[in-house]
Amino acid sequence: MPVPLAPYPTPPVPFTPPNGGQSQLVCSGCRNLLMYPAGATSVCCAVCSTVTAVPAPGTEMAQLVCGGCHTLLMYIRGATSVQCSCCHTVNLAMEANQVAHVNCGNCRMLLMYQYGARSVKCAVCNFVTSVGASPGTDQKPSS
Repeated sequence: MPVPLAPYPTPPVPFTPPNGGQSQLVCSGCRNLLMYPAGATSVCCAVCSTVTAVPAPGTEMAQLVCGGCHTLLMYIRGATSVQCSCCHTVNLAMEANQVAHVNCGNCRMLLMYQYGARSVKCAVCNFVTSVGASPGTDQKPSS
């Protein structure tokens, strides 16, 4: 005779702080996204147990993808450069009004570059794409 299965337990209701606010930041150890309640001063990662300090209230954060290892980096808005904690690449952190975009002339990857640049080198395939030129003109693989 088969044994009856117990019903699935109802999931616990997650804790919601009194003001209902939650924020997020990237773990300084394993780079996982961490959620924390408003007012916390630090967050302990459940994956790697690293304690990450929470930026001061009112501090605007920005994000960029590391050009060396493609890790998502979070930094305080207004910083001019951000060093990746994984591969130690120093990445330029520019505001949206200081950059433009173009597709790589070889692999079609969307590239971001600083206004005023005449060409941009793709970090994926090392192809140099001239900015503002029509496809196929003055473009060469970089050595």
